[in-house]
Amino acid sequence: MKQVQGIKRASADAKYRQMTEQPIPSLILRLSLPAVVSNLVTTAYNLTDTFFIGQLGTAQSGAIGIAFSIMTILQAIGFFFGNGAGNSMSRELGKRNNERASRLLALGFAGAVLSALLIALICLAMLRPLVMMLGSTSTIAPYAVQYLTPILVAAPCVCGSFALNGLLRYQGQSAFGMIGLVSGALLNFLLAPLFIFVLDLGIFGAGLATGICQTVSFIILTTMSARFGVLKLSLRNCRPDMLLVREIIGGGLPSLVRQSAGSIAATCVNIAANPFGDAAIAGMAIVMRIMLGVNSVIIGLGQGFQPVCGYNYGAGKFARVREGFWFCVKLSTCILLVLGAAIWLSSPQLVEIFRSDPAVVTVGVAALHFQCLTVALNGMNMMGNMISQTMGKTGMASFLAVCRTGLYLAPVVLVLPHFFGVTGVEVAQTVSDILTFATTVPFMHRILRELR
Repeated sequence: MKQVQGIKRASADAKYRQMTEQPIPSLILRLSLPAVVSNLVTTAYNLTDTFFIGQLGTAQSGAIGIAFSIMTILQAIGFFFGNGAGNSMSRELGKRNNERASRLLALGFAGAVLSALLIALICLAMLRPLVMMLGSTSTIAPYAVQYLTPILVAAPCVCGSFALNGLLRYQGQSAFGMIGLVSGALLNFLLAPLFIFVLDLGIFGAGLATGICQTVSFIILTTMSARFGVLKLSLRNCRPDMLLVREIIGGGLPSLVRQSAGSIAATCVNIAANPFGDAAIAGMAIVMRIMLGVNSVIIGLGQGFQPVCGYNYGAGKFARVREGFWFCVKLSTCILLVLGAAIWLSSPQLVEIFRSDPAVVTVGVAALHFQCLTVALNGMNMMGNMISQTMGKTGMASFLAVCRTGLYLAPVVLVLPHFFGVTGVEVAQTVSDILTFATTVPFMHRILRELR
């Protein structure tokens, strides 16, 4: 037993030296790569379903947009516990308090699984009225119910996977999280067409494939956490007390707010697009999935920065925190400029990949063009949210998290269509990005001044 503890201690000490002494750019890039891949894999789940379901019809494509709201809530629960426990865990590792960090790890995992189980039971009990409330038309609703049912059954595994991916990442072990998610995604590429077309299960088959693949990812990630993490996952450490619970809530609240606001915003987009028909809902659903893929690259870069920020903030090395923040802002802005230009030039072809209906393409191309105009602003927006969250500034991080998709997008997308018709739906995210950037900059000036 003493030998095992010595090995664990040596591993934790080596990780501490790496996170607090290795040059910032190379450290962040090394940690970001697995996180970017993991996020792209998560997007691939969505895009795979969007592509194959798009072959079934416009109403089925619209069902993906309705389901997006509920799936975002499941992600929100996983991120809440994964980031909530992970933020505090990385700071405790920076202080070399490994026992407390281990308890945070176990509580974050257990909280995600149990909370998802409760939410799944509630949603399954009222699924038909729920999808109608989320903006579904009468033609889209049956397909949304079919798609969501198997995903909700697998909800504890879905949330558990997102939480474990974050908990591994905050230990500086992003590669293990990537392995778990990539394995499930590769399986999904095989099962989705098999279930939809060969077994003729239609949109229910797409949901079933996603549920199975998320379960496989959950099993792999649980094994990785129990055997290969800097901290070993053990439910024996799941001994809650109010101080730990408050830390998890404080650290995870910005993620919960951000994801929940995203779900509310997606619902508002569906409601705003509803008067313009199934094609408008389907077009905006495709655009949301495409831009989610773009932003997932930047989120991955920020997720590589977060454990670096947590370790060094906990260790009192504030100059490294500032250096990491500006490195990520500059790099993410450059990446978004390139991706935005590429999407602008190829937007008709991108939308047609998922649905060739001319009405869907018209809405999708216009919305993509508008969003490409301001997508580069999300570098500052995202990094500002992540540095404030990792430093434990819960109020500021929660406010910044809700700006882009809640405070600004939700009202804008409901108001503008009354004046500009469907164009108001298409331009709403662009307006929200500008307002969020104008809000984020003063907060970042304050944080960076404090770090001096």
